[in-house]
Amino acid sequence: MDEALADLVERVRAARAHRTPLCVRAGGTKDFYGMPASGTLIDPRAYSGIAGYEPSELVVTVRCGTPLALLEAELAANGQMLAFEPPHFGQAATAGGCVASGLSGPRRASSGALRDFVLGALLLDGRGEVLRFGGTVMKNVAGYDVARLVAGSLGTLGIVLEASIKVLPIPAEEATLQLEMDEPKALETMNRWAGQPLPVSATCWSAERLSVRLSGSGAAVRAARERIGGQTVAAPAAQQLWREVREQTSPFFEGTEPLWRFSVPPASAPLALAGGQLIEWGGALRWLRTREPAVALRGRASALGGHATRFRASDADVDAFTALAPALLDIHRRLKAQFDPDAIFNRGRMFRGM
Repeated sequence: MDEALADLVERVRAARAHRTPLCVRAGGTKDFYGMPASGTLIDPRAYSGIAGYEPSELVVTVRCGTPLALLEAELAANGQMLAFEPPHFGQAATAGGCVASGLSGPRRASSGALRDFVLGALLLDGRGEVLRFGGTVMKNVAGYDVARLVAGSLGTLGIVLEASIKVLPIPAEEATLQLEMDEPKALETMNRWAGQPLPVSATCWSAERLSVRLSGSGAAVRAARERIGGQTVAAPAAQQLWREVREQTSPFFEGTEPLWRFSVPPASAPLALAGGQLIEWGGALRWLRTREPAVALRGRASALGGHATRFRASDADVDAFTALAPALLDIHRRLKAQFDPDAIFNRGRMFRGM
């Protein structure tokens, strides 16, 4: 067994024996997300490296401590990418943290979410056992798909030691266009585009301006540009725009107001709530900076058929995630008991008392 892996196994088994809570944390770039974790720090970054990569197979197997920037650079050198465009939120971001957070970037609406690309996983559970799920091909699951289950679990089920991730080629050509319009018009426009054969790979509306990125073959991008119109953004500025949206470094994300993440059906009506707003994913993802009470925000999200997450805020008294229905909460508790029977991993990271 790899020395770094053996050390992690030993520490987990010792923690279980002494009922010592563990806080799984690597680069810490997602510390703000979810509820504060408690326990003794366990840092898995020593277990790093690309365990397997064959560009022709469009799959990479990466260890948890591998810097996310290093992984993306290796893929880019072979003309490939992580199609879900994960946010880093800092230079210390790791592949393990990427999978554990389950977050996707601007390309998610067109390419799919992070968990859609996780083919297999190696998990160190609360018993100190190393479990392998899935594999390196799409059709490898019979029964419960645990490899995708750990995506977004925030380390509550165990330490994601490795993940096998499907990758895609970098688009041959990209172009970004901008059009001036208000929120209702932007929502109508994005949903109309979704029903047309357009190579839209990202959308973003904020401050009365709708930006749209086109990705694909040169002919497809050129035809879409003529069809959509608007002002073309120069390539360097376009790359910066989408990087700022992905990493939340654009002016909209500055300030002290709590940042809320609304997940709603794309064609939903405007939120009609106080605060600044930025809309992505064709209308399905709506960021809101507001000091409105959580109950009002979650009530509005529910009325639209979605849910609201407290994404960034200094007030940890407000639950980060919408409370689960009793049946779903029971499933979560049973899964936690199966993978982490003594509840040593990231206590309360997702929901209080769990």
